[in-house]
Amino acid sequence: MTNKNSGLPKAASLKIISAFQDFFRTEAAGGILLLLFTAIALIWANSPWSENYTGLWQTDVTIGGGTLALTKPLILWINDGLMAIFFLLVGLEIKREVLAGELAAIRRAALPVAAALGGVLLPAVIFTAVNAGTSGAEGWAIPIATDIAFALGILALLGDRVPTSLKIFLTALAIVDDITAVLVIALFYTAKIDVTALAIGIGCLILLIALNRMRVMRLPIYALLGVVLWVAFLKSGVHATVAGVLLAMTIPAGTSINMADFVQKARHVLDSIANTTNLDDNILTNSHNQDAVHTLEKASTAVQAPMLRAEHALHPWVMFLIMPLFALANAGVRLEGDLTATLTQPITIGIILGLVIGKPLGITLFSWLAVRLGLADKPNDITWLHIHGASWLAGIGFTMSLFIAGLAFGDGALLPIAKTGILVASLIAGLVGYVFLRTVIRR
Repeated sequence: MTNKNSGLPKAASLKIISAFQDFFRTEAAGGILLLLFTAIALIWANSPWSENYTGLWQTDVTIGGGTLALTKPLILWINDGLMAIFFLLVGLEIKREVLAGELAAIRRAALPVAAALGGVLLPAVIFTAVNAGTSGAEGWAIPIATDIAFALGILALLGDRVPTSLKIFLTALAIVDDITAVLVIALFYTAKIDVTALAIGIGCLILLIALNRMRVMRLPIYALLGVVLWVAFLKSGVHATVAGVLLAMTIPAGTSINMADFVQKARHVLDSIANTTNLDDNILTNSHNQDAVHTLEKASTAVQAPMLRAEHALHPWVMFLIMPLFALANAGVRLEGDLTATLTQPITIGIILGLVIGKPLGITLFSWLAVRLGLADKPNDITWLHIHGASWLAGIGFTMSLFIAGLAFGDGALLPIAKTGILVASLIAGLVGYVFLRTVIRR
């Protein structure tokens, strides 16, 4: 029996859905934590201790020594260093989706790809139209992004009443958004190029690809070369976070043994333990059990793709440490002076209109066109109202929007204006999306 929407065998479809639900729960919890740390940053930045907030992130931190020492303010270690790990996870998720997820088959991928295309083009056009000829024009890419953690966190508040197909659609859409954002960062927000450092980075990347082709499966080797790749890109002028995505593309997706071999080996090991030893023995004194468990552990590692092992290892660190820390360091906008004047700045208007009008309209319109033209199929258990509600949640730019704003405006006076627009737009998009979907579910 097959699933009509996907063409996958039923067992495979159920396995993918189960894995996705585990992923969704982690993303949703991370979104709620992200919201908490955003609130803490805003309160701290507008409290009597605001100078401590600003001073903390500007504190110089040195890693390494001698000629290898790197000294940067703490906020840059977060934005250039820890966020490279965030982009590594993004790259791993993109690779998984392309190889075996919603983006693996053209018909399944067509709907979220078309939706993401509309959700990128229309916000960028709106922002550019509002800011053409001004100093804020560099920020055209700010409203193209979607914060998957926040979006799925709000979907989680709606419970199991939200169709799983809608969660998968929104996740795939956000991942395509991430692909676009990475390309935009690499192509349009790259500083002056240092050819020597870039050559070292490219050489390191070629070595990583060669290791992949030789089926080298040891993650520590990729991690070590990944650090070299990051430093080379950092010195080259290409934004260092791009190194995270490139590293992800080189981590092997294959396994050392297949599932049938693993089952056979595991059964043999378990039978040897059951038949030859006393199960009540302390493993510290039973060398046979120690060897058996070690053999089983090696087989368990060999049957898992290094790509998936890396993704599972990084996911909780990114969701529960790196992204909340990024929010704490970057979301602390000091709300002083005339807030109305700030909200009427071209940058703020462009961001708000891009995320609140451009995203929902672009996603809904391009999705409808893709289905209408026969390029994509809409899952049977979601309606156009569901898709439009999800398109509002895609207007929560937050993490990626803040990141791109930092690249576009640096530490200049335009950055707080852009951050204000991002926070206001994300709040509006999240509230409207939640209320809209809750109303649709009631109906």
